[in-house]
Amino acid sequence: MKRMMFLLALLLLVSTFAFAQAPGAAAASAKDWAKPIAAAVAITVAAGLCGLGQGKAVSGAAEGIARNPSAAGAIRAAMLLGLVLIESLTLYAMVIAFIILFT
Repeated sequence: MKRMMFLLALLLLVSTFAFAQAPGAAAASAKDWAKPIAAAVAITVAAGLCGLGQGKAVSGAAEGIARNPSAAGAIRAAMLLGLVLIESLTLYAMVIAFIILFT
């Protein structure tokens, strides 16, 4: 077991030098292809999870109003506040995606 761990550590140490790249124009252009992908993944995950969260919030509010119709105003106000906060998280992700994309 110790021998296997030693070989693994040696392999990790040697592989860093094998995949090293000289700094300069080649290193800067190598990251350029990943920026649009990173921005797209960030906004896609944020929008998808935002949709799930908003669906769960609306579902819970509808169930609450169905159980207690007299509290509909308070439930609706809390739901709208929650929806605004959930949507703001997606907008923050969009701003971060733009920062990733245009820097």
